[in-house]
Amino acid sequence: MTELKAYWRNFVGGKWVDGAQGRRITIENPATAEPLAEIARAEVEDVDRAVTAARRCFETGGLTGLRPADRAALMFRIAAEIEVLAEEIGLAECLDNGKRLSDARGEATAAARYFTYYGGLADKLEGRSIPLGAGYVDYTIPAPFGVSAQVVPWNFPIALAARSLSCALATGNSVVIKSPELSPLSICLLAQACERAGVPDGAVNVICGYGSDAGAALVAHGDVDHIVFTGSVKTGQSILRAAAERIIPCVMELGGKSAGIVYPDADLDQAVASTAIGIFSNAGQICSAASRLLVHRSVHDTVVDRLVARAKDLSIGPGIEEHDLTPLISAPQLDRVEAYCLAGVQAGAVAATGGRRVTGRPGHFMQPTIFTGVAPDMTIAREEIFGPVLSVMPFDEPAEAIAIANGTDYGLVAGVYTQDLALAHWSAERLVAGQVFVNEWFAGGVETPFGGTKRSGYGREKGQEALLNYVQTKNVAIRLGSSPGCA
Repeated sequence: MTELKAYWRNFVGGKWVDGAQGRRITIENPATAEPLAEIARAEVEDVDRAVTAARRCFETGGLTGLRPADRAALMFRIAAEIEVLAEEIGLAECLDNGKRLSDARGEATAAARYFTYYGGLADKLEGRSIPLGAGYVDYTIPAPFGVSAQVVPWNFPIALAARSLSCALATGNSVVIKSPELSPLSICLLAQACERAGVPDGAVNVICGYGSDAGAALVAHGDVDHIVFTGSVKTGQSILRAAAERIIPCVMELGGKSAGIVYPDADLDQAVASTAIGIFSNAGQICSAASRLLVHRSVHDTVVDRLVARAKDLSIGPGIEEHDLTPLISAPQLDRVEAYCLAGVQAGAVAATGGRRVTGRPGHFMQPTIFTGVAPDMTIAREEIFGPVLSVMPFDEPAEAIAIANGTDYGLVAGVYTQDLALAHWSAERLVAGQVFVNEWFAGGVETPFGGTKRSGYGREKGQEALLNYVQTKNVAIRLGSSPGCA
C-alpha cells in the first residue's frame, strides 16, 4: 500500500507553495490520535495570493476562453486523473478523516463522477431567445460569476470539493478552495489531478488554513464574486454577514436534523437496515444523517429492539481495518457528542444502547447510541449532534409524525418507510425538506438535486439545477436599424 508523504503544500497559481509565514498545521489520525502529516498553513497573505491568481485566470480567459466542448474535455481528463490517484486518495482520506478504506476509495470514485457528469453538461448550458417583435433581437447568456470561494467541510472532503469545483469549472469560473484543516490531504490530491489534467494556472487554487483567519479572509476578500459553503449554521451565518457587506451570492448547505417516518405497514427489516446506514455510516458525521426516527406506536418496540441488536453487532475500530463504526474526527468532536448524550439522559431520555465514548483504546471512538423516551422538544431531538446518535420517538397518526418531523429549525432531508404509495406521496408533499427518501435513506446520486430549507440553507448542489447556482443571467437586447419598423 502506498505511504503518505509527511509534508504537503498548498496549490496556488499552478504551483505548489509553502505558506507565506512558513508555518504548518499538524494533521492527526483520528483512529490513533497520533500525528499523521503536516501541511503548509495558509494565512491572510496566502489567501490574497490565491484569489489574485484566480482573478488573473478569469480575466485572461483561462477557462472562459475555452469552447464549452473543450472545458468538457478538460473535466473528463480531471476525472481520469482522479481515477489514477484513487488508491492514494482513499488511503489519505481513510487516515486523516477516519472513514473505512473502502468508503474512502468510494469518495474518489464519487469525485471523478462529478467531473464526468458536469463535464457532460458543460456544452449544454444554453441561453434563450426572447421575441420582442420586428426590429429587435433579444437573448440571454448564462455568464460565470468570476472567482468562486469554496469552503469545504471535513467529513467528505474530496467528494464535496469535487461537487462544487466541477460545477464552477464547467461554467467558466475560477476557484479558490479552503480545505478543512482536520482532513485536507485528499483535496491536495484533487489539485494534483487538476494539475495533471492541464487546468489553466489559477483556475484551481487549494489552500489549507484555519477558519478564523484564512477562511474569514477568503469569504471577505474584495475580489471574490461567489461563495459556496458547507458546514455549521453558526459559521454559515458569519460567512453570510461577510457576503452581505459586498452583496455577493452564496450557496449554503448548513446541516440538518433529519427524520425518518416508519408507518405500520413498512417493511421493518428494510427500515431498520436503512436507518442504521443513515446514522452509523461515517460515525454519523453526515449532514443528511438519519438522526431522528419517528415510529408508529404499534411497531415502535419491535423497531427499537432490531435497531439495538444491529447497533450492538457493529464492529468498532479504525477504518483502515474496515470496521463498521469508525472514529469521530477529533477529541473536541468526541467531547461534544458525548456531552449531548449525557444531557439527553439528564433530560429524561433513555439510552437503549450506547451513550458514552469507547474507553480503553486510542482514538476518538463513540459508542453507537440509540435513545428512546425522547420528547420532540429535547435538545437531542432538535440540535445537530453530528455523531452516531439516534433519537427514536413514537407517533399515532400520520399528521402527528409530519408535525414532529417538521418541528425543528432544519429542513435538509427526510425519509418515509411505507408500502402505501399514496401515503408516501402524501407525506413527501408535507415534509419540509429539500430531499425526501422513500424506503431507502441516501437514495439518489450525483444526478439528484441536494440542498436545504429553513436553517439547512439554500441553493442546490448536484443535479442539473446545481449549474444554475454558478452562473448569472445576462440579457442582451438589440434594436436593429434606425427605427423599430425598419426592414
